[in-house]
Amino acid sequence: MTLKKNVLALLGLAVIVLGASFIIFSSFNFTPDNVSSIPETSESELEPELLYGLTIDGYDIETNTIGRNEFLSDILQRYQVDLPTISILAGKSKSVFDVRKIGAGHDYTIFMDESGKADYFVYQPNAVDYVVYDLRDSINVYMDKKEVDTRIETVAGVIGSSLYEALQANGANPDLAVQLAEIYGWAVNFYRINKGDWFKLVYERKYVEGNPIGPGRIQSAIFGHSGKEYQAYYFEWEDGKPGAYYDENGKSLRRTFLKAPLKFSRISSRYTMRRFHPVQRVWKAHLGTDFAAPHGTPIVATANGVVTASSYAGGNGNYVKIKHDNVYETQYLHMSKRAVKKGQRVSQGQVIGYVGSTGLATGPHVCYRFWKHGKQVDALSQIFPPSEPINDKHRVAFERILNTHQQSLATLDFEKKQSNLELFGSLGFDIERLFEPIASNSRILEGFSAQML
Repeated sequence: MTLKKNVLALLGLAVIVLGASFIIFSSFNFTPDNVSSIPETSESELEPELLYGLTIDGYDIETNTIGRNEFLSDILQRYQVDLPTISILAGKSKSVFDVRKIGAGHDYTIFMDESGKADYFVYQPNAVDYVVYDLRDSINVYMDKKEVDTRIETVAGVIGSSLYEALQANGANPDLAVQLAEIYGWAVNFYRINKGDWFKLVYERKYVEGNPIGPGRIQSAIFGHSGKEYQAYYFEWEDGKPGAYYDENGKSLRRTFLKAPLKFSRISSRYTMRRFHPVQRVWKAHLGTDFAAPHGTPIVATANGVVTASSYAGGNGNYVKIKHDNVYETQYLHMSKRAVKKGQRVSQGQVIGYVGSTGLATGPHVCYRFWKHGKQVDALSQIFPPSEPINDKHRVAFERILNTHQQSLATLDFEKKQSNLELFGSLGFDIERLFEPIASNSRILEGFSAQML
């Protein structure tokens, strides 16, 4: 009996010990220190895939290009959008992007639901901007932009036939020729560029989705012309305000007058006291400079001033005359169309008309005339002082930028590559005649005109 009681007591004690042990051990966390608890992520918390800022979940996406003579109504009706809805859409779109400006060759994207009906129509007028037409219950139209990545790039080259072609041959966007003509428009005569002239550039290049879309601002440049170097450095005095270009000594490249009223052209006749007139067939003075360029090329005011005449005269054709101050006046003849009126104030570089052949002219050009103290003089022989130089208080900041860019430019080497057009020229082809059949195309005109640089 005593033994039985002892056994029962031992069993009771064992139960108590085991129970206490379970309670104690269960309070400890035996998860290893290097193992963390990973919370489960629900499908709703995942980032949705976006296109033009719109989620593509549940949509069929179709991208195409606007065809010739194709209108928005033609496209949307194919995707079950009725004419009343399209009419409402066109009305709401006017203040954002007029549907009449939708042009052939530009891309569009359709977001379709399961039934094939369009919920969104997205139009791209260029590589950066896009217009979203929300076709759901509440019609909405808005514009947005793709992200633009700006990179700093460099290029150097030697000119064979033209600046435009040399840039293209060395892998740079030839539109940089436009900027160079503007930067050096007061210092370098781009109508006398020679074979063997050279350039070095540090410039911005813009990319969208990894694809280059064109050049940004030139940051610095050296242009070698007729044995002389012309340096240019972009500098902003204050953040957020437009900067300007200065030479290595901090002197502004800007002058009171541009050297020419056209960005792209060639000199076909210079200022002279004796020239055989091609129309009148007599020898007489030619008191102006003729710049030949394709019909319709913009003509700009070479300096600030007030329009004193915008009219038509027999020999002059359509012409504009500008008074700049008490010393200087300029006149622009043979325009196809005038873009300013008498009494209007104009600024340097503003378009005042377009190249034509009105009046006594055998071909499209502008005759540029220049008066100093009431006497006609040769515009190209005039020397004008530069604008305001770098202020002393900004000198240290300018020197910092100058040193950085001079080092970058010094590392650039020339790698001459012969472009197709230069090759044609070396084989004896007349480049101007080669492009005459297609000169009516405005984009080709721009490129062809730039060859004259």
